[in-house]
Amino acid sequence: MPRKTLFTPSEREALTAFPQEDHDLVRHYLFSDADLALINQRRGKHNRLGFAIQLCYLRYPGTPLPPDSEPPAHLLSFVGEQLEVSVTHWKRYAIRKTTRREHLSELINWLGLAPFTLSHFRLCVQHLLATSVQTETGMVLMRALLDYLRQKKVVIPRVDVLERICGEAITLGTKRVYRALTSELSDGQKEQLDRLLLPRNQQGQTFINWLRQPHGFPNAKHVLMHIERIEYVQGLSLPDGLEKAVHQNRLRKIAREGGQMTPQHLRDFEPLRRHATLAAVILDTRATLIDELIDMHDRIMASKENVARRRHAEQFQSSGKHINEQLKILSQAGRLIQTARESGSNPFDAIEASIGWQTFLDSVKSAEQLSQPEFDHLALIIDAYPQLRRYTPAFLDTLELKAATVSQSLLDAVNILRRLNRTKARRLPEDSPTDFIRKRWASLVFTEEGMNRRYYELCVLSELKNALRSGDIWVRHSRQFMDFEDYLLPLEKFHAQRSSQELGVAIETDCERFLQQKKDQLASALRHVELHAAGNSLPGAVVTASGMRITPLTNSVPEEAENLIKKVSALMPKVKITELLLEVDRWTDFSRHFTHLKGGQPASDRVMLMTAVLADGINLGLTKMASSCPGTSYSKLSWLQAWHIRDDTYSAALAELTNAQHHHPFSRWWGDGTTSSSDGQRFKAGGRGESKGHVNAKYGREPGSMFYTHISDHYAPFHTRIINSPARDATYVLDGLLNHESELDIEEHYTDTAGFTDHVFALMPILGFKFAPRIRDLSDKRLYIAGKKSDYPTLGGLIGGEANFDYISLHWEEILRLSASIGKGAVTASLMLRKLGSYPRQNGLALALRELGRIERTLFTLEWMMDIDLRRRVQAGLNKGEAKNALSRAVFFNRLGELRDRSFENQRYRASGLNLVVAAIILWNTEYTSQAIETLRRRGEKINDELLSHLSPLGWEHINLTGDYIWPNQIP
Repeated sequence: MPRKTLFTPSEREALTAFPQEDHDLVRHYLFSDADLALINQRRGKHNRLGFAIQLCYLRYPGTPLPPDSEPPAHLLSFVGEQLEVSVTHWKRYAIRKTTRREHLSELINWLGLAPFTLSHFRLCVQHLLATSVQTETGMVLMRALLDYLRQKKVVIPRVDVLERICGEAITLGTKRVYRALTSELSDGQKEQLDRLLLPRNQQGQTFINWLRQPHGFPNAKHVLMHIERIEYVQGLSLPDGLEKAVHQNRLRKIAREGGQMTPQHLRDFEPLRRHATLAAVILDTRATLIDELIDMHDRIMASKENVARRRHAEQFQSSGKHINEQLKILSQAGRLIQTARESGSNPFDAIEASIGWQTFLDSVKSAEQLSQPEFDHLALIIDAYPQLRRYTPAFLDTLELKAATVSQSLLDAVNILRRLNRTKARRLPEDSPTDFIRKRWASLVFTEEGMNRRYYELCVLSELKNALRSGDIWVRHSRQFMDFEDYLLPLEKFHAQRSSQELGVAIETDCERFLQQKKDQLASALRHVELHAAGNSLPGAVVTASGMRITPLTNSVPEEAENLIKKVSALMPKVKITELLLEVDRWTDFSRHFTHLKGGQPASDRVMLMTAVLADGINLGLTKMASSCPGTSYSKLSWLQAWHIRDDTYSAALAELTNAQHHHPFSRWWGDGTTSSSDGQRFKAGGRGESKGHVNAKYGREPGSMFYTHISDHYAPFHTRIINSPARDATYVLDGLLNHESELDIEEHYTDTAGFTDHVFALMPILGFKFAPRIRDLSDKRLYIAGKKSDYPTLGGLIGGEANFDYISLHWEEILRLSASIGKGAVTASLMLRKLGSYPRQNGLALALRELGRIERTLFTLEWMMDIDLRRRVQAGLNKGEAKNALSRAVFFNRLGELRDRSFENQRYRASGLNLVVAAIILWNTEYTSQAIETLRRRGEKINDELLSHLSPLGWEHINLTGDYIWPNQIP
């Protein structure tokens, strides 16, 4: 059986590649006087050239010159120019192998290098162990190995030797991980883990498959079923802290592998590997189950509140006529009383004569009923209490909760409800905590007879939902609801990195200097805009006493550009989507990134891989794709999807296409690759997928999910994420900018109104991005200044107050720590922004970020008022994203464009597959658009280069997206 390979041919080539850029050639291969003196001791030009080339090889990459190999032409040229020797002399040096060996030995001694030996092999394996227990990624290990050999001044051996070292380190590291996961397991716990592979019921479903099946629609029945699974996992009593025994990257990988394997495969493992894999699967499953349980409760509470809100609105509407009648009577009575007082007559006689005393009393009674606190929609949520009680006692008992000081009262209330549920007591203790009860709930909870148990419990459940979101209360063993502190860089590591200036932030880290810079920027920008506003010379903008008005930009395409677009469209070849994908893969080899989960090898059947990717991208699914694509079957596609298609392989393949688009010569007409935009596109959840969709009031009452995509100015969609919650778009803006794998270096980013919050404005410049959202009703957003409002009389109506610089200074350390944690990938920006923006958390960090965000938003608004080119750039960037959404909608046409997958993982694959197919279409269109322009020019047409920016690679009329999906018999 052949040895497992860690590197693809292209990666092996990259490991031994020589620098191409001039500055890298100078850095590595510019000879010093000592170098030249040594080289010039050789007799003959061919020996001097050969000796110098061997010196270059040993300097970098650090390997000997391979026998019978030809150095890169650019290296020969660079060395020859320094020695004033023609590169043609190389041929003579290559003849004598003895001379090569002698020169190599002399250079090794002169450079103080040690030849690679078996003892070095063992030392390298031991050195890589610390890295191999964290990751199995071959390139990460290889970089660490090369750094170690260079540091130790050891001659670097052949790539196959390096690969064996990495493979040996991975093997030993994996065994060490297995031992770490199993060393504290008792024999009884190991037996319980083995039992997971046995059938649970007569249908043959194993315990492990039962634990990992998707939850159904959020309701009491499915919550209780979920709780049953969590209780089973908790009953396994795995050792505390086992999930921290190994690096999280390895733990997740082992869990993914175990999740893809059948119980039969797991049973065939030797005991150490089997028990470690099952332990990893259970740890991952436990966190997933807990997070899903909280999400289900969140959605149920939101659903019940929405029902109550609708009923309240319906009742209010239906009683509108009655309310109006009572108001008329009471208004008339009020007038009569006023007239009677002025005239000194008896008001009661006036009411009796004009309205009738009984009518007046009936009206007062009706008004009392209408004005009772139960008129608030929260009062109507009491109707959902019996349904909630079906699962909430078990829900509260299942979660292991801890609280910050600000929410300790709420946690005490949860503990009281737990005790009441266990003892079946009905009345609340007199000392029940009430500090967490907000004003809206107070009128319902506190009655003349005492606290209302039902409303108290509903209030606790509602506030618990909010506290879990914000992080004021956290859950043991959860991933999404951990302690806020656990997401951040450890304090010791943060202070060490700050001292060594390695935080990775793009701002001045000294608070005093940073704030002074912001004050100076504000003062300068305000004076500049005030001067132009007073002189009514703002470009396309006017400031008046009532506010600010900015003239909308118009989209105008020259007639010549319209004609060019038509000509190019006519020259675009007709192509099937299958042919398009294969052709793009021939250009980029993006399919090589879909590696096997365990072995790391690319898929052997490229056509089958493309078929599975296309099934995701066009929303057809594997079952229907198998029947629409001759030569495939569901089982083959399912196996390939399980082992080769996942989030990281999709990301790597997308990065390959993004890089190809970025480097395509024609892309320069659309931008320089430093700007981007992001936007969300909603897809309805249908069928079994409804249980995963969320209701967002912005889009009506039907559940659905959002595909949030980042697109570069080259039209390349370089990141996508499925948002399966009603969270604001702004929460996810930074994720795409920080976590994409492409070569793009984004400097400026655009969003629409939904993409901004003050917290995002604060974090963007800290992490090195200029943020430029197109904000609807920008004139309603106040400016915040450093100084007196009276200094800017023309802008006075726009100024909301003075920014709180002292608050920023007070929490500066926390701001830096949060930003560094996000920038270094310790936690995602979206997770932290959700917590910081969640009600009711109003902690110091959230408020300080808000103040900083107000300053950055003020600076942006002032620039927006002065810079019409900025407005044009933002509009152009957002237009590209909106046009890309139209293409995505056309591609994702099957199943009525609805998400019907029960598994959130499969829904993520739908989003990733769609983005990959769209990226392939865009790259293909870019290439053939370029060819069409060249064709027109060959025909003698004069094309103005300024018109090329109006062309777009987003058309699909020439692409056949429907029908049977037949692949060419032979892959080019």
